[in-house]
Amino acid sequence: MISVRGVADRVGPTLLRVTLPVEGPSTVTDVVIAEAGRRTHVADGDLVLAVAAHTVDAAVELIRHCGSHGAAAVLLKPPLAGRSAVRTAARAAGVTIVEVHVAAAWAQLVWLLRTVLDAAADEHESLASTDGAPGFGDLFRLADAAAAVVDAPVTIEDANSRVLAYSARQDRTDPARVSTIMGRRVPDDVLARFRSRGVFRDLSRGRTTIFVPAQADGTLPRLIVPIRMGGELLGSMWAVVAGPVPDERAAAFADAAPVVALHLLRRRALLDAERRRSAELVRAILSGTGSVRLATAELDLEHEPHRVVAIDVDTEDALGAEGMRLALWERITAGIGRRPAVAELGDVLYAVVPDRSGAGGWPELRKALCADTDEGDGGALVAAGAPVELGELADSRAQADESLALLRAGLVPPPVATHEDVWAVLVLHRLAVAATGAGVTDLGPLPRLIAADKADGTRYVDTLYAWLRHPGDARAASSSLGIHPNTLRYRMARIGELAGVDLADPDVRLALLTQLAALRWR
Repeated sequence: MISVRGVADRVGPTLLRVTLPVEGPSTVTDVVIAEAGRRTHVADGDLVLAVAAHTVDAAVELIRHCGSHGAAAVLLKPPLAGRSAVRTAARAAGVTIVEVHVAAAWAQLVWLLRTVLDAAADEHESLASTDGAPGFGDLFRLADAAAAVVDAPVTIEDANSRVLAYSARQDRTDPARVSTIMGRRVPDDVLARFRSRGVFRDLSRGRTTIFVPAQADGTLPRLIVPIRMGGELLGSMWAVVAGPVPDERAAAFADAAPVVALHLLRRRALLDAERRRSAELVRAILSGTGSVRLATAELDLEHEPHRVVAIDVDTEDALGAEGMRLALWERITAGIGRRPAVAELGDVLYAVVPDRSGAGGWPELRKALCADTDEGDGGALVAAGAPVELGELADSRAQADESLALLRAGLVPPPVATHEDVWAVLVLHRLAVAATGAGVTDLGPLPRLIAADKADGTRYVDTLYAWLRHPGDARAASSSLGIHPNTLRYRMARIGELAGVDLADPDVRLALLTQLAALRWR
């Protein structure tokens, strides 16, 4: 069974938003339409669609009737859902108010809600699918139907140009269509050609159909129909046509879009629910509070070493960062090759990844993430903890966070850092943090050297650090500073006078190096 909140979550915020949750029936049982001019029969747990409620008084009367018969929620369109009289009546009746997007069609919503309830009633129901994702079988049948209407081969794609389904008929084709179907997404070069012709700009502007003539590179004409619901672009249908399509046939092709939209919403609702459950399990085991056995079973994790990978989007644009995190989530899926164990904590995306080589392992994911960064989607910093057993993932997460902090501070080169590869920097950083807290930089001659540099513009502190890091090699030390070896020797003589310590004493050199490391790495 499923709650009102669960139904809203599965359908998604594009269409439904719970504006007034109240105590009421714990589960939803059915969907009921409140028709005009008749008393609606309402039972316990019903979702009541206020189709005929166009005034505040009508909405209040319906809510009271529903409350007296145990309804779970009343679905209203704005502005009724936000009116104070409506909300007061809902609280008194113990009925939850759910706001429906103003552009959503009631008939489509009824179908979608009943689909969600059917799926919830039998979570183990096998939905037609070709690659494990729910709803794909229906989409393939819809692609076949659309192909028959437009008399042309058809693909159904999501908003990111991934191919979700295609018609069995593909007799009229070109290299772009072949590579699209084989790769299950539109290739980047093909996307660039269509983008340069303004196709995606037209898709976003709300046109019903878009005709793209043949191109000089041999790409055949396309008839494109955007798939929308509630003002949101969910995807598109692409038909490879011989030339301009008659208006009647193009309109019939476009008529299939609302039906496809419902299927895409259903698929997204089911996937989103699965993703949220997966994320909850990942958050629990990364914090060390969840059941490892439960997470291992539900996330389908193998009993082998795994790493926790932390991915940070380095941008000040909040909306842009959110978009990049979603894109990275998809790249992780591509890199692992299956449903990933991913969760977002704060502003960081975490993935639990097997440490094996080959498909689905950390090396493959690292390669995918580095390639995407190199291709211009910069701003992503990737840090991996050491490989651990599943019961120790919280430790790997702490290591990933520590490595990510080094990337953020610019102490190691971006975009990827693994905990075991940056051990030397970690030692110095931990030393600096501990030494700074103990106040070690305030001891001995170091404060005098710092004061001299500030007063006279000298570089005694930098010179001493270089000399200590290259013991006995004046040429290497001077080269790191960009000065002549004689200049280095002169500065060291002056440092010896100012410091008043024996630089030949190994304990003095070690103490000074510790101080300088704390000063530079904190």
